[in-house]
Amino acid sequence: MTRIGASEPSAVPPPWRGFERGEREYRRIVVALFAAGFATFVQVFDAQAVLPSVRADFGVSTAQSALMVSATTIGLALSVLPWSWLADRIGRTTAMRLSLTVATALSLLVPAVPGYEEVLALRLLVGVALGAVPALAVAYLAEELHVSWVAVAAATYVSGNTVGGIVGRLVAGPLSETVGWRLGTLAVALIGVIAAVAFWLLVPPARGFSRQAAGAHPFVKRVLTQLGDPVMVTLYVLGFAIMGTFAAVYNYLGFHLIGPPFGVPEVLVSLLFVAYLAGTAASRMAGALVRRVGPLVPVLGGFGVMLAGLGLLAVPVLWVESVGLVVFTVGTFTAHPVASGLSGQLARIGRAQSTALYQLAWLAGTAFFGWAIGLVFDADGWGIVLLVLAGVCVVSAAVAALGLGVLLRRRSPVGGGEGSRDD
Repeated sequence: MTRIGASEPSAVPPPWRGFERGEREYRRIVVALFAAGFATFVQVFDAQAVLPSVRADFGVSTAQSALMVSATTIGLALSVLPWSWLADRIGRTTAMRLSLTVATALSLLVPAVPGYEEVLALRLLVGVALGAVPALAVAYLAEELHVSWVAVAAATYVSGNTVGGIVGRLVAGPLSETVGWRLGTLAVALIGVIAAVAFWLLVPPARGFSRQAAGAHPFVKRVLTQLGDPVMVTLYVLGFAIMGTFAAVYNYLGFHLIGPPFGVPEVLVSLLFVAYLAGTAASRMAGALVRRVGPLVPVLGGFGVMLAGLGLLAVPVLWVESVGLVVFTVGTFTAHPVASGLSGQLARIGRAQSTALYQLAWLAGTAFFGWAIGLVFDADGWGIVLLVLAGVCVVSAAVAALGLGVLLRRRSPVGGGEGSRDD
């Protein structure tokens, strides 16, 4: 019998288990994050399809025109950590909504500015504004979904990135040939608005995020913890190399094909970006494969397929190079979503900072290789570009074997990240 005036023991709420596939909220989250990734990368990589038009319009070099892409990815890279800091205070979904709203507004202004420098500056600001989605998406999934479904959902999010990249290229490229790059990028910006609205309407309120838990450690400690962990550093190196190589191929293949011996019209070169669809399918398969065999096999397999694709891209026959692009893309999006998902799952503390660092790494790789390989292309041609990129893949595969094989096995078990259901 309870004594009068005595207090009942307070019930401790059970740990948040996370939504599972088949539940309505799971479907809403996955579709919303697909739309967010689409809205982000449709506005990043539309410029990749209009680089020859930009070069002709402004009278700049090949490497300078590629700064249209690099400026945006640099902006993304600069902003992912600040966005992760802000999101720990205002919440993941609020930060992503704010990010997409500001970025799409800026993208609508890009076609209106007159000079090359002004266009680059505005593209840089678009990237800064877009940074919340790549910084937070995987952390958000890791907090809201059951751990067994995070890799699968992360792969779906990455497929949204790839579909956005395809649509941006396929819309902007042909339009740049007929009505100019400005109207082409304006059309893409309007598509980005539609996808951003879809995210706003679909994303459900957060259940797994805790402001108190997210702020349990100082921001600098959360960042330095990742950088002091060899396994996490391995993931960041892989992101830098995988997506840097990918950006270099997609940036300069168009210049290779419009020149001799092919002379392919620019509007037809844009159609090659349909190969990006192969990445959508590959990312979904990679997520399922991780559940069965672990992360190392799909990552190493991805690098092997990338190398095969680079070999085919060296054959001066148009249909062979087209197949090579598909093969290369499959390899990229076999390895990349696995590493991206692990950046959230393996974080000991500072999950948002861990995923932000991975995004910073691959965006930095995109910006660096996207520009630097242009210098190689101008100086030595397509064949040397492919040799350099093949070397990057071989070294990166060795890094993956060490980090995700030897070092991960020796690592002590991972506790729940901040705001996780393990806290």
